[in-house]
Amino acid sequence: MTSRNTPSIIAIDGPAASGKSTIGLRLANALGYLFFDTGVMYRAITWLALQRGIDVRDEDAVTTLAENTQVDVAPASKSDGRACDVLVDGHDITWETRRRKVEANVSIVAAYPGVRNALSQQQRRIGQRGKIVMVGRDIGTVGLPEADLKIYLIASAEERARRRYDEIVARNGKADYDEILAKAMQRDYIDSTRDVAPLKAADDAIVLDSDKLTADEVFEQVLALCR
Repeated sequence: MTSRNTPSIIAIDGPAASGKSTIGLRLANALGYLFFDTGVMYRAITWLALQRGIDVRDEDAVTTLAENTQVDVAPASKSDGRACDVLVDGHDITWETRRRKVEANVSIVAAYPGVRNALSQQQRRIGQRGKIVMVGRDIGTVGLPEADLKIYLIASAEERARRRYDEIVARNGKADYDEILAKAMQRDYIDSTRDVAPLKAADDAIVLDSDKLTADEVFEQVLALCR
């Protein structure tokens, strides 16, 4: 239930596997808001580039692809663990965006200015409708700097790697913790040192460290900030 004082646009940023999506989805459900994980757009473009045989290091080609692709996000249509449906050209590619090859290349694609600009326009249009919880890496700083509430969620690379490992194993997948940790650290470096919209907390964001907190404890803190 919401009140007139509940923030309409809520931005939750932070590094990969810091708990943004888990907390964001739960918060959106509690408030009756739309949940939008903006990272799925970059994953969708990365997946599409790989599918079409486009070299992800060809900035011009990938940018053109992003500028000419409509990525849609809709409420989850299946109870299979997904937070939402990710659609490209009407096709459900939700789990394809989580493939390891996409994971390994998405930071490269997300660093391109043209790609970020093309997708930010779509994200901004959706966000400005209000009653939304948007999660990503630059929502509070670039995507929607006018957001009513900005939260920056952090956790150590080791803790985030453990969470990702547990998530994969829970789906009966095969995972290597050391490999996941190495990739998390590499992605942090790429995301935080890129020239365009580097990963960082907005000046007016509330920073929450979830390392020693349970998901329930983080959620309660975030929910309290909305009321």
